[in-house]
Amino acid sequence: MNIIENPKRDCWAELLKRPTQTVNDIEKTVNEIFDDINRNGDVAVSKYTHIFDGVQLTRFTASEEEINQATQAVSPELKKAIQQAKSNIEKFHTAQKTTKIEIETQEGVTCWQEKRAIQKIGLYIPGGTAPLFSTVLMLAIPAQIAGCKDIVLCTPPNKEGKIANEILYAAQVCGVSKVIKIGGIQAIAGLTFGTETIPKVYKIYGPGNQFVTVAKQMATKYGVAIDMPAGPSELLVMADVTANAEYVASDLLSQAEHGADSQVLLVSTSKPLITAVEKEVEKQLKVLPRQAMAKKAIENSKLILVKNDAEALDLINEYAPEHFIICTENEAFYCNGIVNAGSVFVGNFTPESAGDYASGTNHTLPTNGFSKAYSGVNLDSFMKSMTFQKITKKGLLNIGKTIEIMAEAEGLHAHKNAVSIRLKDL
Repeated sequence: MNIIENPKRDCWAELLKRPTQTVNDIEKTVNEIFDDINRNGDVAVSKYTHIFDGVQLTRFTASEEEINQATQAVSPELKKAIQQAKSNIEKFHTAQKTTKIEIETQEGVTCWQEKRAIQKIGLYIPGGTAPLFSTVLMLAIPAQIAGCKDIVLCTPPNKEGKIANEILYAAQVCGVSKVIKIGGIQAIAGLTFGTETIPKVYKIYGPGNQFVTVAKQMATKYGVAIDMPAGPSELLVMADVTANAEYVASDLLSQAEHGADSQVLLVSTSKPLITAVEKEVEKQLKVLPRQAMAKKAIENSKLILVKNDAEALDLINEYAPEHFIICTENEAFYCNGIVNAGSVFVGNFTPESAGDYASGTNHTLPTNGFSKAYSGVNLDSFMKSMTFQKITKKGLLNIGKTIEIMAEAEGLHAHKNAVSIRLKDL
């Protein structure tokens, strides 16, 4: 791992760069695939699935028989774990429901806000080296609570054209409407335009690699909304001399094993802790089944020594991590001061893995510094706020003149007339 001691502020931008390709490197490929799928539908989707996933599919949609077989294949122990996680996620997201907000802004003028579910949504579930069935829970459960009508799930197939049993089981217990065995750029394009098999949706959710992230951003050019830019996973741990080096190393490696383009950072005010964590990472890395994957990510990672808590917090807010773990004596300082982070984990006994699976918070979070402006997925991600208003005769008499004056000042005389014509009758 790379150890950096007391970096100067004017070097922070370079120091905190993510190990990702630029959009320009990927955008040309995404554009070509989108254009092909827009014109040729399922034929193009099948072509790219063969190219990228190495499988020639005869059917895109997972059958009821496949789902039933998958349900039988999942162990009772894992089913129980999924059910417990499901329960916690349901509790946390149900608690996010808000009631109708109504107020009389002036006598006779009543305004209110209500929320409505987004009717047609697409969920992208990464497959590949680690089929993330936990992401099914994180997306489908709040979608169900919100009341989304059509929930379409896309996930890449393996070389045999199959989907992981755990993904199919999770989709079944979470009320997914349709499971499509398509991944990557072609899945996002299919959800964007609609094909003979893949339904067109109004909004796309879910993390993915850099190609999926750019594809989601491309979808917005065609009128489809997305949850957020959510690319390769990242974690920043803030730890001081009170932290447990073994715990910190395990957290760093838990994110590093996601993929070679993941990034993990340790920021600390203690050089002895940094040395201890580096040794622990080397030790724990040796026994990981995904050692090769994690090792590549560790090469892109950094251990940063800073002078004090204030400097550490400034650096962390500049980085804007997807996941932020606080292992310090003065944890309140960081909890109160953090303004840019996707999800925060507080204390030595709060591993990031808890949020990934079962504590109840959502693990679909903004990466690549986007937590400066984006929230992670939550119940509101699946809903729209709609405003209503009702004005009585008395209300129009109270605000009519104001509207007329403002409309005339903007030169919009039809706007003014819409009020004036009513005031004449009053």
